[in-house]
Amino acid sequence: MVSRYVIGLDYGTESARGVLLDADSGEQVASHAHSYRHGVMTRMPDGRTLPPFWALQDAADYIEAAEAILSALGRGRQVEGIGLGFTASSPLPATREGVALSQLHPQDPHAYVKLWKHGAAQAQAEAINAQGGAFLDNFGGKVSGEWLLAKAAQIAEEAPEIWDETGRFIEAGDWLVWQLTGNETRSLGLATYKAQYSAESGYPSHLVPGLADRLSAPKRVGSSGGRLSTAWRERTGIVGEAVVAVAVIDSHVVLPAVGGVSDGCLVGALGTSAVYLVLGKDFRPLPPGIEGVAFDGSMRDLWCYEAGQAGFGDTLAWFVRTFPRSQDPAENFRLYNEEAATLAPGGNHLLALDWWNGNRVPLADSGLSGLLIGLKTGTTAAGIYRALLESLCFGARSIFDLFVAGGFAIERILLSSGLALNNPLLIQIMADVFEREVEVPQIDNPTAVGAAIHGAVAAGVVAGYPEGSARFGARSFRRYRPDDDAASAYRGLYRNYKALCDSQQLRGVMHDLNRIGTD
Repeated sequence: MVSRYVIGLDYGTESARGVLLDADSGEQVASHAHSYRHGVMTRMPDGRTLPPFWALQDAADYIEAAEAILSALGRGRQVEGIGLGFTASSPLPATREGVALSQLHPQDPHAYVKLWKHGAAQAQAEAINAQGGAFLDNFGGKVSGEWLLAKAAQIAEEAPEIWDETGRFIEAGDWLVWQLTGNETRSLGLATYKAQYSAESGYPSHLVPGLADRLSAPKRVGSSGGRLSTAWRERTGIVGEAVVAVAVIDSHVVLPAVGGVSDGCLVGALGTSAVYLVLGKDFRPLPPGIEGVAFDGSMRDLWCYEAGQAGFGDTLAWFVRTFPRSQDPAENFRLYNEEAATLAPGGNHLLALDWWNGNRVPLADSGLSGLLIGLKTGTTAAGIYRALLESLCFGARSIFDLFVAGGFAIERILLSSGLALNNPLLIQIMADVFEREVEVPQIDNPTAVGAAIHGAVAAGVVAGYPEGSARFGARSFRRYRPDDDAASAYRGLYRNYKALCDSQQLRGVMHDLNRIGTD
């Protein structure tokens, strides 16, 4: 009997990772990672520095990563399905044939992928929000500068010659499916959450001239985007059906891998940024401040409500990179976590705001910035690091509170990612701040595994997501229970955190700082 496999691809901010799963046993057979050649571009290839808040990527890096990973995992193997999760919203302009415009205009920054953390389209987002419209009803009345509509508007306004040449404006995940299969197939999740698509009215394409001609109708999760093309089979050595599923937002794709397939479940994907997903069988009005909701865009036959923090692991990585204790990044984290764990809650006399990449929920404002208050001459580096950990947990708690205030009955909290697996101090603080039990699925490469499950569903390897989750997903969970004394200390700190968040004067100062030197 020939062994059968499925492959999951996880495209993150700095690199991509793939995992090979045995289609019958569900076991992980191998994994492979590949860093993007150009990483996050804050400079152009010729060395020109990009303006503040710009963050680009080169689509060619995604192709290079796909070839490396698929070749390493699939060469000579019978691959039944391929799924991929992709960091979003990261759209790019392409020709009608799918050629990335960065390939044709390598000197023009508007021809490149605008990465999710590209915050330079905030003005366009605010203009869209000022117009209003029913398309905003399921998105808290506003779009983010991180999303597709604002980025399309930015290109149309600032680089009309590039916009005129754009045949398709497409999420990078959808674009990669197109490259792998030869078929332009858009994802319902990406279209709904990041471009405000609805089955009833389509895209709000009136906001940007010609946008309707540059988009196309999406398919729900678990749908096939087509079989891997002949050219890609030759490049990678893959045999078998190799059905490629439609792309899924990277933080959403993890759901079936961690058991997030049922009503009343909150799943937090703690990566460079953090996304919190609440699943429900029945529709409820969007709680104020929550980003969006869609049906069939993340998990079939369930509504999925989305919220998130624009900076999470990114914030911690900034700190240990800026104030290193070792040349090894992993050792930096170990040393800081070890010392921070010796500090009692509140013992550092510090409070931080987790807005290093702006605020996603509830303010949808990428122009906001981080804050650290309480500094004294006795403040230690470990004390600051702990304050950052706590701020991330406070930000997560504020999102949880919005759902509770909206009448959602959250029965289970699951936190996933390498950060959740490898930083028990962070997760214990999360349980203490939430005052709820938190579960961490014990599974390697959960995002890539989730992508593989989507591929398995699209290929018919499993009948649906519950079966895929049972076969390929996490089989054990580590539970963190709140400590009463720590929870009590954090209540007061959280009240002060909320007071800082609510200060319009403070937010005004942050915006003023952004304008210095730009007038």
